[in-house]
Amino acid sequence: MKALVAYASKYGSTKGIAEFIGETLRQRGVDADVKDVDDVKDFGPYGAFVIGSALYMFHWMKEAKQFVSRNRKTLVTHPVWLFSSGPLGKEPKDSKGRDYKEVSGPKELEELRSSVNALDHHVFFGALDGSKLTGMIGLGYKMAMRSKEAREMMPDGDFRDWKEIEAWTGSIVDALVPQRIFQ
Repeated sequence: MKALVAYASKYGSTKGIAEFIGETLRQRGVDADVKDVDDVKDFGPYGAFVIGSALYMFHWMKEAKQFVSRNRKTLVTHPVWLFSSGPLGKEPKDSKGRDYKEVSGPKELEELRSSVNALDHHVFFGALDGSKLTGMIGLGYKMAMRSKEAREMMPDGDFRDWKEIEAWTGSIVDALVPQRIFQ
């Protein structure tokens, strides 16, 4: 079975996660392509889908939401896994003791999951290099960094946990590759 790992990424962190998932699938015997959601034109070769998006203000990127909505009829007939990339930092809990992964979104998760009967959704910590932010986002970021609270909420750095991503991808492989019984 061939899988498609489709992603929406603004600055490359989510793309890096998608590429890692695709490579891990291939290493474990699942043929996989990795594509930006805007570059997916043909669903014919794929029997499974992993779809991910960066999180911005607790939401998936517009391109990822549109991809799921536009292709719902195809996706709902195949196994689908969803992932989000977004929280930053090394602390698993926020100042109120809440799990960052549980409170960071996406707010439209239940709608996304139910529209394609997704088998799972996982939130991964992301990465931020403030020097790469441009335009209004870059300006807003620079202004926000004057605040200690903002610096704590949006620290620069790569917080992706590759072992966690690999383990989650392993669960996808387990679902896609029939167990072999050795006699």
